Amino acid sequence: MQRDNNNLEIVEPIGRRVLIRKDQDKKETKGGIQLPDNIEIPTITGRIVAVSSEVEVAPELPLVQYDKVLFNPKGAIPVDFEGNNRLFVVDVENIVAVFR
Repeated sequence: MQRDNNNLEIVEPIGRRVLIRKDQDKKETKGGIQLPDNIEIPTITGRIVAVSSEVEVAPELPLVQYDKVLFNPKGAIPVDFEGNNRLFVVDVENIVAVFR
């Protein structure tokens, strides 16, 4: 993480972690059914914003920046970097699928 005049510019995950920007919550199903705001969804999707250097060099972890992934939010750590808290640091073990 670099600082410039006390403003955060870069959030860099370390260890076997990635930084994910969560997709917008769905308010309606494809069939047109409205979803309540407090619905509990066990997995959510998002885009990888950054990968740690450890993940980047691990051939068994096919995760790269901009991949769309499905992840379990229970182990995700929110990053208070944006007003709407859509950034999360996620252990690679909590990523369950990559969309290709």
